[in-house]
Amino acid sequence: MIRFDYQRPGATAEAVSAGRGEHAAYLAGGTNLVDLMKENVARPLQVIDINHLPLDAIEEREGGGLRLGALATNADTAYHPRVQKDYPLLASAILAGASPQLRNAATNGGNINQRTRCYYFYDVDTPCNKRNPGEGCGAIGGVNRIHAILGASDQCIATHPSDMCIALAALEAEVQVTGPEGERTIAFADYHRLPGDEPWRDNTLRPGELVTAIDLPPEGFASNYTYLKLRDRLSYAFALVSVAVGMRIEGGEIAEARVALGGVAHKPWRVPEAERLLRGERPGEQAFRAVAEAMLKGARGQGENDFKIDLARRAIVRALSQAAAGTPQSQTDKRIA
Repeated sequence: MIRFDYQRPGATAEAVSAGRGEHAAYLAGGTNLVDLMKENVARPLQVIDINHLPLDAIEEREGGGLRLGALATNADTAYHPRVQKDYPLLASAILAGASPQLRNAATNGGNINQRTRCYYFYDVDTPCNKRNPGEGCGAIGGVNRIHAILGASDQCIATHPSDMCIALAALEAEVQVTGPEGERTIAFADYHRLPGDEPWRDNTLRPGELVTAIDLPPEGFASNYTYLKLRDRLSYAFALVSVAVGMRIEGGEIAEARVALGGVAHKPWRVPEAERLLRGERPGEQAFRAVAEAMLKGARGQGENDFKIDLARRAIVRALSQAAAGTPQSQTDKRIA
C-alpha cells in the first residue's frame, strides 16, 4: 500500500482547497477509486473524503428541471419519484448498470467521473498511454473486443463505462462544478473528452475542481424513450453497445429526437446532425436506418470488435422503434437485436 494523507473536510470550500494538489483525489462512494488504488493504477498522495459535504439533495430548479446532488447515490436517484415520473430514461439507464449493492454506494458525481474501461488500463504489467503516457496502447493489436469503434485515436481505444452518462447525454444535462477559480457550468456534451493525443484526460475538469451537482432540463421525454443495453450477460456487465433515445412526437411526426450511444467511444456518443434527420419525419424503419448510418459514419473496428458496428446499427434502429412506439426496453429482455 502506498502511503497517503486522508482528509475529511466539513465544507465545500475546504475540500476544494485540499484538492489543489497534483496528486489529490476526491473520495465519495469509492466504487471506482478504491478499486484503482487496490490495483495500483491510481496512486493519490492525498485522499479527500467529501461524504460529509451537503451535496446529496435532489431538488427542483427554478424554471423547471431537476438538480441532482453530486453525492446523491445512484439508487436514490433512480428511485426518486420525480426522476421516475419525468425522467424515466435516466432511471432506466441507472438501473441497467452495475449491481444493487454498487448503486447503493455509487454517487452521481462519481459515476460521471469513473475512468474509462480497458483491460490494459487496469493491468499495470501491460502498456497503456492512459496510465503511463508514451508507453503505448496494448489494446491496439491486442485483445480489443470491448473497445471503441468511434472517436478513438492511435493513442487509446478505450470506452466509457457509464450507463447513467449515456442518458444524461441524451437529456442534455449540465454539470455544476466549483474549484479554485470559482463556480462554472459545463454542458454535458463538453464534459467528457475523446482521447486524441492526451488519453489520460478523461474530462474537462480543471485541477482541484469538484462536481457539486448535475442539472436536468425541463424536457425529460417521459412518453417516448428507451435505454437499450446489449451485453454479454443480463446483469452486472458493461455494455457492448447501448442506446439512449428521447423523442417527442406531435401529430404523428417526430418533433425532436435525441440519440446517444454507449460502449462505442471514449465518451457518450452523439451526432446532432443525425438526430436532425428525424425532425418532421413519421416514425419508421427507413428513417431510423438513415439515422443509424449517420451516427456510425467513420466507425472503424480493431479486429475483435468489428461486430460492434453492425450491432450498433441494429441497436439504434431497435431503440428508436421502441421509443416511437412508447414501449421502452425491459430489463428482462434477453434478445440481442
